[in-house]
Amino acid sequence: QVQLRESGGGLVQAGDSLRLSCAASGLTFNTYTMSWFRQAPGKEREFVAGVTWTGRSIDYAGPVRGRFTISRDNAKSAVYLQMNSLKPEDTAVYYCAARLLGPVSPMVAADYWGQGTQVTVSS
Repeated sequence: QVQLRESGGGLVQAGDSLRLSCAASGLTFNTYTMSWFRQAPGKEREFVAGVTWTGRSIDYAGPVRGRFTISRDNAKSAVYLQMNSLKPEDTAVYYCAARLLGPVSPMVAADYWGQGTQVTVSS
């Protein structure tokens, strides 16, 4: 049974930082491209960042490039999202997603999804 469990969300002020973690189990982690998506109230789910299974290819959505950093630790079957200089518009539920051997893609599609972790940024 595949599980993706996000953690690290919370309530912060604008300009603060948060580090999200996603722990994966039940899959061969080093064969999955891992991504973070987010969904704000009343909006569609959108791509935030992704890293291929080798770690060699990384991409970010425009609004977070330069502020967020995605990384993975295949030995721990985990992927992380370091979020700096947070803004109120970053408020959303953040989801971890896994896609087998795929490229990093902004398409909202994955083989597995986590349950999400809430990030709220106050102004």
